[in-house]
Amino acid sequence: MTSVPISAAADRRVPPLGGFNLTFLGLEIRRLLRNRRTVIFTLILPAAFFFMFGSGQTDPAARAYVLVSLGVYGAMIATTSGGAMVSIERAQGWSRQLRLTPLRPVAYIAIKVITAMVLGLASVVVDFAIGAAVGVHLTATQWIVCGLVAWLGALVFAAFGLFAGYLLPSENVMQILGPVLAILAFAGGLFVPLQFLDPTVQSLATAELTMLLAEAGVGAAMPVGAAPSTAEASWSTNATTEAPLLPSGAALKAAASESELCEDVAADCSAALGACGAP
Repeated sequence: MTSVPISAAADRRVPPLGGFNLTFLGLEIRRLLRNRRTVIFTLILPAAFFFMFGSGQTDPAARAYVLVSLGVYGAMIATTSGGAMVSIERAQGWSRQLRLTPLRPVAYIAIKVITAMVLGLASVVVDFAIGAAVGVHLTATQWIVCGLVAWLGALVFAAFGLFAGYLLPSENVMQILGPVLAILAFAGGLFVPLQFLDPTVQSLATAELTMLLAEAGVGAAMPVGAAPSTAEASWSTNATTEAPLLPSGAALKAAASESELCEDVAADCSAALGACGAP
């Protein structure tokens, strides 16, 4: 019976780059894309939201504002859900099996982050492709900059998804992350412009990552010399026209002015009738 030196055996077991390889990465990406619920919520839902809220905007700046905001939202959802998939692997015992292999933890985390970022990139590309198909006109530089801002900014949410996946059980991870991401999206002005939110929420949103990403992306999408607030104003005007049950502050002021004008006219008519001796 021959013996193998311990040092030689250890050197033979250690894979290059700690086990990081393109084969493992490709398997992870294909496995993630085979999950239908993940594809629906990360690739189809943001594009459907743009069809509902953005394609009907008449102002090109407002249409670009909605497109970039939903691109940021799609990247958020995609990277967070991609990172949180580790909770399912923990529940199925796959993480324990991987710990028995020479795969290093750093390589495993890197593969998970890259997989989540690939899914986030796919979400941004699908959203921008839909926007370009329905008439959002941006320069090549604006498309690239907006896409990079939405995609690279979502790296934080990939780490957040990994953290939640290791912290929370698999049956509750998305039930908790879903409302958290929705609150961050609303508070960051991705669904509704910040000017319609409570002043307290507006003050809190100034330090929130989603608002910073949305402002950076929208600022890159605006024409030279235009401000993001112009797109928000156009968005609010079109939203008020399409949804008269939710009037804006300008509409309420106009209605109040018309009411005061009617009162003045009625007072003048009463004075005239009194001067003529009418009963």
